[in-house]
Amino acid sequence: MREQIRDKRKELRFTQADLAKAVGVSRQTVVAIEGGDYAPSVFLALDIAKVLGSTVEELFGD
Repeated sequence: MREQIRDKRKELRFTQADLAKAVGVSRQTVVAIEGGDYAPSVFLALDIAKVLGSTVEELFGD
């Protein structure tokens, strides 16, 4: 599970739908990413990090 993404999203008071809209994917995609069931492309990971004011390393690193 990608707790870092979920935690940062919640810290910013974003819903999964908010994040999905901001990066141009479906809410189900965000659910799958947060659940560890889907590995986003580099471009999507960069977009998520930018929207959440973080880095790819912080959000997707082990």
